[in-house]
Amino acid sequence: MVAAGHPSVSMAGARVLADGGNAVDAVLVMAAVSWLVLPGQCGIGGDAFALYRGPDGRVTSFGGSGYGPDGAGTGFYRELGLTAIPLSGALAVAVPGAVAAIAALHRAGASRPLAELWAPVATMAETGVPCTAKTHDDVSQHAESLARDPDAARAFLPGGRPVRTGQRVLHPALAQTLRRLADDPACLYRGELGERAVALLTAAGAPFSGAEWEAGADVSGEPSITAEYGGLLVHQTPPPTPGWMVLQQAGICADRLGSLPWLGSDAVHWLASAARTSFADRARAGSDTPFWRTLLEPESLRVRRERIENGTAPRPGAMDIDGDTTSMVAVDGAGRAVGLIHSLAHTFGARLSVPGTGIMLNNRLGRGAYLAEGHPNAVAPRRRPLHTLNAWLVTDDVGELRHIGNVPGGDGQVQWNTQLLSHLIDHGTDPYTAVSAPRFTVFPGSDADVLEQAPELRCESRLDPSVLRRLHDLGHPVRRVGAWGAGGSAQVVSLDAATGALLGGSDPRQDGVAIGV
Repeated sequence: MVAAGHPSVSMAGARVLADGGNAVDAVLVMAAVSWLVLPGQCGIGGDAFALYRGPDGRVTSFGGSGYGPDGAGTGFYRELGLTAIPLSGALAVAVPGAVAAIAALHRAGASRPLAELWAPVATMAETGVPCTAKTHDDVSQHAESLARDPDAARAFLPGGRPVRTGQRVLHPALAQTLRRLADDPACLYRGELGERAVALLTAAGAPFSGAEWEAGADVSGEPSITAEYGGLLVHQTPPPTPGWMVLQQAGICADRLGSLPWLGSDAVHWLASAARTSFADRARAGSDTPFWRTLLEPESLRVRRERIENGTAPRPGAMDIDGDTTSMVAVDGAGRAVGLIHSLAHTFGARLSVPGTGIMLNNRLGRGAYLAEGHPNAVAPRRRPLHTLNAWLVTDDVGELRHIGNVPGGDGQVQWNTQLLSHLIDHGTDPYTAVSAPRFTVFPGSDADVLEQAPELRCESRLDPSVLRRLHDLGHPVRRVGAWGAGGSAQVVSLDAATGALLGGSDPRQDGVAIGV
């Protein structure tokens, strides 16, 4: 079974499985197809993280998140008169990690050469893919900045106007790049493609040395981070992802949510308060520091649980979850399971492409790194910026797969993933019920440019009005965002332990679908 946020992505993965490929093969094709059909959300120039459960039951994480420039410290940007790293252009870019993570995942578990898997995707890029309403809206919203990049303008603004829904978007340069990367993924880091990217960025003032770009190719699998919840083992992606925040929130709420009415005011209060607590802790933890491990210790969880019980949980300032990401999951008949999530950070990333390649570059450095001297997330050489992407996988006490999923949405991810786990584990919902349940999001979060905005609890209006009133009485600054307006596009596949059947759910907030073969 596969699930993804676009029908073409799901269909591509399902075809691979039906043709005898495994779950890794399927996800590798799904990732490449999503670069074509969801170009505002992800791309070769972005970052990616994956969790992989192999046929032996071992769960491995693959982290593709690159460094900022070797020449960049807080002083570099301050001398330019900046109070924050820009969100577009060369100064916003971090070394892309998606291709390195995908190559490592391929080495770990694929059954077919990358060139074979990506050949049909390259053909799709040459013949064109129909523009969706989502891509039309993304292009229309960012037309002015895309028009300043010749390659982006050629693809997305034909005749100077945003590509229409249904109109084919042609990517001939991207087709050539896909074939080159399939033969040698490292060429993005240690070959001509990497050299062209570094030349573009340094000419525009970004202080890359090229060495940090070469280092970006070195991704290998590492153990997931894990915690027990509801008698099951939850696996998460390690830093620089915020996967530990999902485990912390679950630990704070452990043994409480299952006895509370599903999506009642008390359950929402606990989940929202745990999320606020986790973001306050993240402000101190940064991205790669080991401090997060102490936050999962029983005593730390007990203290934070008591703060929620006595009404002294933190209430920091707000954040903005603007940004685009897409994700996918695949499970095969041999028990392999893969969840992958990838992004350009904000929509179309830095809105800057490497000429003649079709590679749109990310703006992860601008979104995630601070200009706060001495802070663990301050921009610094060989320090990965703060991240929002994370993926999870759940196994039982003998290591058998129970659930796998993920959800895009900036700093909403760690909150919505915790909500999904509660729906599935505490209340036994099926995947579609879990992904379509009313969603709520606390503000603040961690984005560098919005740390001081006013706090809110953004709730979909499908939550019962009495629940919303009670949340207000409990001190939450409730704001209604429409019946389906919270954001995110969750994907979940579960294994029914009683029947052995795979159950899938794809979020109705976007165009995705789950397909079984």
